Amino acid sequence: MRAAVTDRPIAVRAFAFGLAVLLWAVGATAGSVKALKYRNADGHVTYTDTPLREHYQKLVRVIRFGPDPAQTRFSTKDYLRNRAAFTRLIDDAAQRLSLRRELLHAVVQAESAYDPDAYSRAGAVGLMQLMPDTAQRYGVSNSWDPKENVDGGARYLHDLLDRFDQNLRLALAAYNAGEGAVEKYGNQVPPFPETERYVKKVLANLQSARADD
Repeated sequence: MRAAVTDRPIAVRAFAFGLAVLLWAVGATAGSVKALKYRNADGHVTYTDTPLREHYQKLVRVIRFGPDPAQTRFSTKDYLRNRAAFTRLIDDAAQRLSLRRELLHAVVQAESAYDPDAYSRAGAVGLMQLMPDTAQRYGVSNSWDPKENVDGGARYLHDLLDRFDQNLRLALAAYNAGEGAVEKYGNQVPPFPETERYVKKVLANLQSARADD
Protein backbone atom coordinates (compact mmCIF):
# COMPACT_ATOMS: atom_id res chain seq x y z
CA MET A 1 0.00 0.00 0.00
CA ARG A 2 1.34 3.36 -0.89
CA ALA A 3 0.64 6.54 1.04
CA ALA A 4 -0.39 9.67 -0.80
CA VAL A 5 2.42 10.93 -3.00
CA THR A 6 3.24 13.38 -5.71
CA ASP A 7 6.26 13.27 -7.97
CA ARG A 8 6.18 16.87 -9.05
CA PRO A 9 9.32 18.98 -8.61
CA ILE A 10 9.71 20.64 -5.22
CA ALA A 11 9.10 24.11 -6.63
CA VAL A 12 5.82 22.98 -8.20
CA ARG A 13 4.70 21.28 -5.01
CA ALA A 14 5.53 24.43 -3.09
CA PHE A 15 3.43 26.47 -5.51
CA ALA A 16 0.52 24.04 -5.17
CA PHE A 17 0.73 24.19 -1.40
CA GLY A 18 0.92 27.99 -1.56
CA LEU A 19 -2.19 28.03 -3.69
CA ALA A 20 -3.93 25.81 -1.14
CA VAL A 21 -3.02 28.19 1.68
CA LEU A 22 -4.22 31.18 -0.33
CA LEU A 23 -7.57 29.59 -1.11
CA TRP A 24 -7.93 28.49 2.50
CA ALA A 25 -7.31 32.06 3.64
CA VAL A 26 -9.97 33.36 1.27
CA GLY A 27 -12.37 30.71 2.50
CA ALA A 28 -11.85 31.80 6.09
CA THR A 29 -13.66 35.04 5.30
CA ALA A 30 -15.79 34.08 2.32
CA GLY A 31 -17.17 30.75 3.51
CA SER A 32 -16.04 27.25 2.67
CA VAL A 33 -13.73 26.83 -0.30
CA LYS A 34 -13.54 23.78 -2.47
CA ALA A 35 -10.93 22.99 -5.08
CA LEU A 36 -10.61 20.47 -7.83
CA LYS A 37 -7.69 18.09 -7.69
CA TYR A 38 -6.69 16.70 -11.07
CA ARG A 39 -4.11 14.11 -12.00
CA ASN A 40 -2.92 13.85 -15.59
CA ALA A 41 -1.67 10.78 -17.46
CA ASP A 42 1.83 11.21 -15.99
CA GLY A 43 0.50 11.24 -12.45
CA HIS A 44 1.11 14.97 -11.92
CA VAL A 45 -1.34 16.70 -9.61
CA THR A 46 -2.89 20.07 -10.36
CA TYR A 47 -5.08 22.14 -7.99
CA THR A 48 -7.65 24.60 -9.27
CA ASP A 49 -11.06 26.05 -8.48
CA THR A 50 -12.14 25.86 -12.14
CA PRO A 51 -12.27 22.96 -14.63
CA LEU A 52 -9.09 22.31 -16.59
CA ARG A 53 -8.47 21.61 -20.24
CA GLU A 54 -9.78 18.40 -21.72
CA HIS A 55 -6.46 16.55 -21.60
CA TYR A 56 -6.76 16.47 -17.81
CA GLN A 57 -9.27 13.70 -18.10
CA LYS A 58 -9.68 12.31 -14.62
CA LEU A 59 -11.08 14.27 -11.72
CA VAL A 60 -9.46 12.41 -8.87
CA ARG A 61 -11.42 13.92 -6.00
CA VAL A 62 -13.14 17.10 -4.92
CA ILE A 63 -11.54 18.19 -1.67
CA ARG A 64 -11.98 20.89 0.90
CA PHE A 65 -8.65 22.66 0.84
CA GLY A 66 -6.15 22.13 3.59
CA PRO A 67 -2.64 20.70 3.36
CA ASP A 68 -2.31 18.13 0.59
CA PRO A 69 -1.83 14.61 1.97
CA ALA A 70 1.66 14.59 0.45
CA GLN A 71 2.46 17.73 2.44
CA THR A 72 0.91 16.56 5.71
CA ARG A 73 3.58 15.35 8.11
CA PHE A 74 3.79 14.46 11.73
CA SER A 75 3.88 17.87 13.39
CA THR A 76 1.07 19.58 11.49
CA LYS A 77 -2.18 20.77 13.01
CA ASP A 78 -4.18 18.56 10.65
CA TYR A 79 -2.17 15.51 11.66
CA LEU A 80 -2.80 16.08 15.35
CA ARG A 81 -6.48 16.78 14.80
CA ASN A 82 -6.98 13.70 12.63
CA ARG A 83 -5.06 11.47 15.03
CA ALA A 84 -7.29 12.60 17.88
CA ALA A 85 -10.41 12.11 15.77
CA PHE A 86 -9.57 8.56 14.72
CA THR A 87 -7.73 7.19 17.77
CA ARG A 88 -10.83 5.56 19.28
CA LEU A 89 -11.82 4.00 15.97
CA ILE A 90 -8.32 2.53 15.48
CA ASP A 91 -8.11 1.35 19.09
CA ASP A 92 -11.48 -0.40 18.79
CA ALA A 93 -10.42 -2.21 15.62
CA ALA A 94 -7.17 -3.32 17.27
CA GLN A 95 -8.99 -4.66 20.32
CA ARG A 96 -11.60 -6.44 18.22
CA LEU A 97 -8.89 -8.27 16.23
CA SER A 98 -6.41 -8.79 19.08
CA LEU A 99 -3.85 -6.55 17.39
CA ARG A 100 -1.53 -4.29 19.30
CA ARG A 101 -3.04 -0.83 19.16
CA GLU A 102 0.44 0.67 18.82
CA LEU A 103 1.03 -1.47 15.74
CA LEU A 104 -2.20 -0.45 14.06
CA HIS A 105 -1.47 3.20 14.77
CA ALA A 106 2.06 2.78 13.41
CA VAL A 107 0.65 1.42 10.15
CA VAL A 108 -1.94 4.18 9.82
CA GLN A 109 0.73 6.78 10.52
CA ALA A 110 2.97 5.36 7.81
CA GLU A 111 0.18 4.83 5.30
CA SER A 112 -1.72 8.10 5.50
CA ALA A 113 -0.52 10.22 8.43
CA TYR A 114 -4.12 9.83 9.70
CA ASP A 115 -5.50 11.58 6.60
CA PRO A 116 -8.81 9.91 5.63
CA ASP A 117 -8.61 11.51 2.18
CA ALA A 118 -5.14 10.17 1.34
CA TYR A 119 -4.83 8.30 -1.95
CA SER A 120 -2.10 7.03 -4.24
CA ARG A 121 -1.58 6.76 -7.97
CA ALA A 122 -1.97 3.00 -7.61
CA GLY A 123 -5.53 3.48 -6.34
CA ALA A 124 -4.99 2.95 -2.61
CA VAL A 125 -7.22 5.17 -0.50
CA GLY A 126 -8.01 6.20 3.04
CA LEU A 127 -6.44 5.83 6.45
CA MET A 128 -5.00 2.39 5.74
CA GLN A 129 -4.54 2.88 1.99
CA LEU A 130 -6.77 0.03 0.89
CA MET A 131 -6.36 -1.16 -2.67
CA PRO A 132 -9.63 -1.96 -4.51
CA ASP A 133 -8.97 -5.72 -4.60
CA THR A 134 -8.19 -5.79 -0.87
CA ALA A 135 -11.33 -3.81 -0.12
CA GLN A 136 -13.38 -6.26 -2.17
CA ARG A 137 -11.77 -9.24 -0.44
CA TYR A 138 -12.78 -7.92 2.97
CA GLY A 139 -16.22 -6.69 2.02
CA VAL A 140 -15.42 -2.99 2.27
CA SER A 141 -18.10 -1.24 0.23
CA ASN A 142 -16.80 2.30 0.76
CA SER A 143 -13.05 2.62 1.23
CA TRP A 144 -13.42 6.37 1.86
CA ASP A 145 -15.39 5.66 5.03
CA PRO A 146 -12.83 5.71 7.88
CA LYS A 147 -14.53 2.96 9.90
CA GLU A 148 -14.80 0.59 6.94
CA ASN A 149 -11.29 1.44 5.80
CA VAL A 150 -9.69 0.75 9.18
CA ASP A 151 -11.73 -2.40 9.68
CA GLY A 152 -10.68 -3.80 6.29
CA GLY A 153 -7.05 -2.81 6.70
CA ALA A 154 -6.86 -4.19 10.23
CA ARG A 155 -8.35 -7.52 9.19
CA TYR A 156 -5.89 -7.72 6.31
CA LEU A 157 -2.97 -7.02 8.65
CA HIS A 158 -4.27 -9.61 11.11
CA ASP A 159 -4.46 -12.22 8.35
CA LEU A 160 -0.97 -11.38 7.11
CA LEU A 161 0.45 -11.87 10.58
CA ASP A 162 -1.22 -15.29 10.73
CA ARG A 163 0.00 -16.14 7.24
CA PHE A 164 3.61 -15.33 8.07
CA ASP A 165 3.62 -16.92 11.54
CA GLN A 166 3.48 -13.58 13.37
CA ASN A 167 6.64 -12.36 11.64
CA LEU A 168 6.00 -8.63 11.80
CA ARG A 169 8.57 -7.61 9.18
CA LEU A 170 7.12 -10.02 6.63
CA ALA A 171 3.53 -9.03 7.42
CA LEU A 172 4.39 -5.37 6.94
CA ALA A 173 6.24 -6.10 3.72
CA ALA A 174 3.22 -8.01 2.48
CA TYR A 175 0.90 -5.16 3.43
CA ASN A 176 2.99 -2.86 1.25
CA ALA A 177 4.00 -5.10 -1.64
CA GLY A 178 1.52 -7.97 -1.44
CA GLU A 179 1.86 -11.41 0.06
CA GLY A 180 2.76 -12.85 -3.33
CA ALA A 181 5.87 -10.68 -3.50
CA VAL A 182 7.02 -11.84 -0.07
CA GLU A 183 6.55 -15.48 -1.01
CA LYS A 184 8.22 -14.99 -4.38
CA TYR A 185 11.40 -13.93 -2.59
CA GLY A 186 11.45 -16.93 -0.30
CA ASN A 187 9.52 -15.40 2.59
CA GLN A 188 11.89 -12.47 2.81
CA VAL A 189 11.24 -8.74 2.60
CA PRO A 190 11.24 -8.11 -1.17
CA PRO A 191 14.23 -6.06 -2.37
CA PHE A 192 12.06 -3.11 -3.33
CA PRO A 193 13.35 0.23 -2.00
CA GLU A 194 9.82 1.43 -1.25
CA THR A 195 8.95 -1.72 0.67
CA GLU A 196 12.21 -1.69 2.61
CA ARG A 197 11.62 1.96 3.57
CA TYR A 198 8.04 1.19 4.51
CA VAL A 199 8.95 -1.63 6.87
CA LYS A 200 11.59 0.51 8.55
CA LYS A 201 9.14 3.40 8.85
CA VAL A 202 6.40 1.36 10.52
CA LEU A 203 8.88 -0.26 12.90
CA ALA A 204 10.27 3.18 13.79
CA ASN A 205 6.74 4.45 14.42
CA LEU A 206 6.09 1.45 16.64
CA GLN A 207 9.29 1.97 18.60
CA SER A 208 8.46 5.63 19.07
CA ALA A 209 5.00 4.76 20.36
CA ARG A 210 6.49 2.35 22.87
CA ALA A 211 8.95 4.99 24.05
CA ASP A 212 6.08 7.44 24.61
CA ASP A 213 4.12 4.99 26.78
